[in-house]
Amino acid sequence: MHQPIRDLMTDKFHEFYDGNSYVLGKNVREFEKQYAGFCGVDHCVGVASGLDALVLCLKALDIGQGDEVIVPSHTFFATWLAVSTVGATPIPVEPRINTCNLNPELLSDAITNRTKAILPVHLYGQPCEMESILMVANKHNIHVIEDNAHAQGATYRGQVTGSLGIINATSFYPGKNIGALGDAGAVTTRTNELATRVAMLRNYGSSVKYYHEEKGVNSRLDEIQAGFLSIKLKFLKKWNEERRAIAQKYHERLKGVGDINIPDEINESKSVYHIYMIRTSRRNELKLHLLKSNVDTLIHYPVPPHLQVAYSDLGFRKGDFAIAEEISNTCLSLPIYPGLSDEAIDFITDAIGRFY
Repeated sequence: MHQPIRDLMTDKFHEFYDGNSYVLGKNVREFEKQYAGFCGVDHCVGVASGLDALVLCLKALDIGQGDEVIVPSHTFFATWLAVSTVGATPIPVEPRINTCNLNPELLSDAITNRTKAILPVHLYGQPCEMESILMVANKHNIHVIEDNAHAQGATYRGQVTGSLGIINATSFYPGKNIGALGDAGAVTTRTNELATRVAMLRNYGSSVKYYHEEKGVNSRLDEIQAGFLSIKLKFLKKWNEERRAIAQKYHERLKGVGDINIPDEINESKSVYHIYMIRTSRRNELKLHLLKSNVDTLIHYPVPPHLQVAYSDLGFRKGDFAIAEEISNTCLSLPIYPGLSDEAIDFITDAIGRFY
């Protein structure tokens, strides 16, 4: 991805270096405007990481001690960690096995009088069933906060993910579909009041220098990272289409091979395939076979949050969230990135075919 845009990126660095504006300057303002437009929302606030984006979304909605937030039982650790960081309790709900995303049919049973929000994650780049999630949330008068870290540019019924909740978080970690050259993140929202509050909270709780309205944090999108992201944003749609084309080739070559389950897109949605994740009961054997064939793979994620040592205080045990555990025990992520050649895809899928 980076080689074709090397000159643009190095020119941006020289401009930044000579510009003498290093914190919350022109690059951040321009990227915030551009990314808000890309998502179809009125506001974007750049922050230091995806985790900080989630934490600031929760803080902006005054979610904290004694509150509950519904989270997927299968997700990256940061989704739960953000809830814990503000003092609230993560309440896990199982995903659908075919999409690995939150199952809306299970939400109502998890809601109590302490529930303040639902935090769906568009995992692996696949949009959640947002209409059903929003219907449940509206019925119970609770917020929806999207975790859009995997899905920049994905769409659900024509709307870009990151525009459907009242306030939403994304990550620009280097491995994302649009990644910075270091940690970075953003909050998106249609609501001016929430955007203003997040902008204040990320900057020591200050909207006017040296005057502090709240106890905020230091979580500002870095000026040079914002400049790099502005360049990469221009290529994101093209890169996402490349990912979709690669995923389609995987679909065609892997359908019916062994016991492999290929990713399943829901109706009226477009995944951006941040990760191409297959499931197989022989995951560990296949991973080793592919490594010996010079194909590296990853596992997203080997241990579900409820079984992490950090959450032993919640008292969950093995078997409590069987679908999350099933996904963790069978998932394997194949190489996918813009520029992955047909020859490489053939090499990978031929190696899988030999295994079975």
